[in-house]
Amino acid sequence: MLKLTIEMFEKPLGMRDDFPAVAKKKAELKEKGISLMEQTGYELLQTPTLEYYETIGKISAIPDSALFKLLDSQGETLVLRPDMTSPIARVAASKLLKEKMPVRLGYYSNVFRAQKREGGRPAEFEQMGVELIGDDSLYADAEVILLASSILKKLGIESGRMVIGHARLLQLVLKDFGLDAHQIDKVRSELVSKNSVGFERLADTLPIKEADLDSFKALTTSTRLEDWQQWINPVNEEQKNLYNEMQQLEKIINRSGLGEAVIFDLSFSSHMTYYTGLVFEVYGSGSGFPLGNGGRYDGLMQQFGLQIGATGFGLRVDRLLEVMEKEQLQESHTLILFGKENEQQAYDKALELRSENERVTLQYAPAVHAIDEFCALFTTVIRMEGA
Repeated sequence: MLKLTIEMFEKPLGMRDDFPAVAKKKAELKEKGISLMEQTGYELLQTPTLEYYETIGKISAIPDSALFKLLDSQGETLVLRPDMTSPIARVAASKLLKEKMPVRLGYYSNVFRAQKREGGRPAEFEQMGVELIGDDSLYADAEVILLASSILKKLGIESGRMVIGHARLLQLVLKDFGLDAHQIDKVRSELVSKNSVGFERLADTLPIKEADLDSFKALTTSTRLEDWQQWINPVNEEQKNLYNEMQQLEKIINRSGLGEAVIFDLSFSSHMTYYTGLVFEVYGSGSGFPLGNGGRYDGLMQQFGLQIGATGFGLRVDRLLEVMEKEQLQESHTLILFGKENEQQAYDKALELRSENERVTLQYAPAVHAIDEFCALFTTVIRMEGA
């Protein structure tokens, strides 16, 4: 009997319940975020919870082991969507939206990623974000960066900061150090995990010239865009052009007042492998994890047959809640306790208070087993006579 009772209250690994206070906060967060997205020209989109494994499952940057898979009645393998960028790229590649390029799409949706038993991380969580598809300019990158920052401010997260890198430029610099594709992947793995000790050890095993080793190890120390200049090859036109674009981006960021909140780290690498250009992560005081990430993913669009630019970001709602300012005062909430004799009187009183925009709960008193504890949940308690 005990085992049955425990199982009744258990949830699948990584799943969790949202109690009323959290659910309400999420609803407020969603409303503010969507409002700002729409205000800046983004249209809200909702994709299916289930996608085909052969398309979204394989294209997504999420490891295969983290996908929730199931079979439909026709024997096709499906996945619970592991991210939002891939499904939105699929939709944008459809005939419906091809003629609207550039297209701005926003979303607030659940995503699913299977977790190991010892992981302790959520397997289902909400993401809020945007995708700007069909624009390969640095102005598109600047737009999504500024929008991500604006959403944080609207949510009251003043401590937000951002780390910006560049996937393509980093790859070109690593090639200049004499590394091949396999060695670059090993370096990226250490950089993604932010394992500075592992990076140093790996550096000593790579075929890098002795004279260049200190410069290579210094990659993880860059905090300003001007620091990147030392690794830019003056005879490599692509590197020079990408660096010039980053300088223009920095001017836009500084002009918007975000300069002090941004770190330019050339060694920054995202775990989302489809990023092919600028990449960034957003942080906030009070959370040890990134609040969200974004960047340019032109290569992903090619998998849907489109040779166009695309950039965007996604914010983790659960982590945003962790850093949002807590309400200083308990919201006013009135309880009206009534009995059989004064049910109508209590109802009329509730209507009167609600017409004045007060939050009111009507409760039949005999149905409450622990009356004092229940009343303590409210800021005001009105007991009708006899209740």
